[in-house]
Amino acid sequence: MSVAFTREDSAETASEALLPDRPVSPHPNLVTKAGLKALESLLDQAREAYETAQKIEDVNERRRQTATPLRDVRYFAARVRTAQVIPNPTSTDTVAFGSTVTFRRDDGRVQKYRIVGEDEADPKAGSISFVSPVAKSLMGKLSGMLSSHLVKSLRSLRSRSTSAPDAMSQTCHERSHALQ
Repeated sequence: MSVAFTREDSAETASEALLPDRPVSPHPNLVTKAGLKALESLLDQAREAYETAQKIEDVNERRRQTATPLRDVRYFAARVRTAQVIPNPTSTDTVAFGSTVTFRRDDGRVQKYRIVGEDEADPKAGSISFVSPVAKSLMGKLSGMLSSHLVKSLRSLRSRSTSAPDAMSQTCHERSHALQ
């Protein structure tokens, strides 16, 4: 239907209210227990924001204010629905989803990251996605193992992206227990 036959002020106002969906990863939606709880909380927050915005009387303002929460509701509902909770690793012998790995960078700095789901990954807070290049290089490796293949993989990542937090060291010197 043309904008001329609606209550919209203009075509511009109508298009402002239509936000594209947030992209959904093609990878399996693996999450920790905490990651699932965080997704559920974000879904609840988005629903509350949508319900609050629905109370706005002005139709144009209501459309603008509901657009983002509605998009977030769709995204988080899909992520909660497809979540596959992976239990914490029971062994510290091998790096796996949920493992915490400590790295020594070339410059001597030590960094620690937990391997988690895509939505819960936050390198600044100490977690990386299981689909990140570093996590992929580490998963399945034995604790404390220094393999030439791993060293080459991490060096290659560093040379491609020196600013990324995942472009780290050449050694994995310690594997810690997974965080609870």
